[in-house]
Amino acid sequence: MLQGYLAGIRRLTVRQVPVPEPGPGEVVVRIRRALTCGTDLKTFRRGHARLPVPGPFGHEASGVVHAVGEGVRRFRPGDPVMWVPTAPCGACPPCRRGQENLCQRLFEPERMALGAYAEFIRLPAPVVSRHLFPKPDHLSFEEAAFLEPLSCVVRGWRRLGKPPEVVVLGTGTIGLLHVMVARALGLARVVVVGRRPAGLELARQVGATETVRAAAQEAAPRVQALFGGEGPAAVIEATGRAEGWQAAAQWVRPGGRVLLFGGLAGGTWVHFEAYRLHYEEVDLLGSFHYTPADVREAYGLLAQGRLPVARLITHRRPLAQLPAVFQALDRGEAIKVALVPDGDEPGPGGGDA
Repeated sequence: MLQGYLAGIRRLTVRQVPVPEPGPGEVVVRIRRALTCGTDLKTFRRGHARLPVPGPFGHEASGVVHAVGEGVRRFRPGDPVMWVPTAPCGACPPCRRGQENLCQRLFEPERMALGAYAEFIRLPAPVVSRHLFPKPDHLSFEEAAFLEPLSCVVRGWRRLGKPPEVVVLGTGTIGLLHVMVARALGLARVVVVGRRPAGLELARQVGATETVRAAAQEAAPRVQALFGGEGPAAVIEATGRAEGWQAAAQWVRPGGRVLLFGGLAGGTWVHFEAYRLHYEEVDLLGSFHYTPADVREAYGLLAQGRLPVARLITHRRPLAQLPAVFQALDRGEAIKVALVPDGDEPGPGGGDA
């Protein structure tokens, strides 16, 4: 089978490897759609603290069960499925405290389902037991493959709560997913700030009530003016840039909350104005990964068809073109690409089972 393999920084290849076989409690899935994401692009560019390089590449996908291992009862060959690539152990100190997204074993290689840019993938037993779900018939494989990033976004909203309005900084996939979730939660006002006209137009299509075209460092007066000069109740930073983190903390109103969602490279230091945090009680919140509860909520949002996630896919390409796809992503020529294994049609819709 074909499998994408990240051999080193900016060294992405497609290689031939044997189709995996499932061990006890495991499932092998034939991939129908895999999606590129910002985390994979960062890993391609500079590596990742939690993902192995070199190693099989990709983690957002959906497909059809090919084979099941001993003890698997909920799934059988032919079942269309969707999943997220990690699962908590349930026994370490963070898990016992209810912080399953901080599980000490989440990123042990033998427990992760990596290698989604492939024709087949083996899902480890922990993922099968906690985070493998049947794909609803009405949901395309492309839509189903959004389960992992959407679970992360749902986690962010669990941290943020439900403010009366929100400003989202960033028009990439994650920023636009935040817009969709905000509208699904019933927020009447969702403002998006970004620099790319195409991204801002897409933000309006998926639910933004207003958009501001500006760089993060320049947008403060315009954002605050939209909210009576005081600023919004909440800001979500979704660019993963240090200047975005600093800007978001300046936009929010006194007593407001800032969700610093976009991750920065290890060793990055960010400076905030102490006056805002102390005298104006501005809360800065981090958000990482997801818990099983977040995954179930994300699954429900997708299954109910409440989010227009398919609009975020800008290109569809054969799996064999994976290296060229990441070169295009590196140049900023796409937002999210659906990789189609050989034998599937790369047209829109995702190929429902």
